[in-house]
Amino acid sequence: MSRGTVEFRHRRAARRIILTFLALAGMLVFAPQAWAQPVQSTTTVQASPSSATVGQEVVLTATVTCPGFPPQGGLGVTFFDGANLLDTVPVNGSGQASLTTTFTTVGPHEITAAYNGNGNCGASNATTTVQVTSAPDPPNPPTPCPCGGGSGLVNIHNSGNNGGWVFG
Repeated sequence: MSRGTVEFRHRRAARRIILTFLALAGMLVFAPQAWAQPVQSTTTVQASPSSATVGQEVVLTATVTCPGFPPQGGLGVTFFDGANLLDTVPVNGSGQASLTTTFTTVGPHEITAAYNGNGNCGASNATTTVQVTSAPDPPNPPTPCPCGGGSGLVNIHNSGNNGGWVFG
């Protein structure tokens, strides 16, 4: 090989690199949405009621907002009780995802609602606390009448005397 041939191939490779670079730059300029980053979303979460007893149903509602885009689609909202996964729920047309759950242990439960994002909206999350107490004890059964013995029943009858009533 002569030195001129190597230089020629080198120039040709350099032209290919430049043309490839220009083609990629053109794609970036004329197709910016293909490379755009998702818009930052915001998530809030509420529990109703925020104080419950063991076994009582609690409705967890996450609301997702994403400026300029609906937060629907994607992987929805995942609800956690501390580190424990509760469930993943789709986001509706109003930007909300709801989950009804119960708790089996007493104490504060830190609930996290994590919106998983979609092609236009980035992920976000929020937390709230549900305070869970034990169920109240059932009331005691009624106590029998302390009427001095007997059955506790009172007989009422008409004495026949002047229309009076006799208790006893």
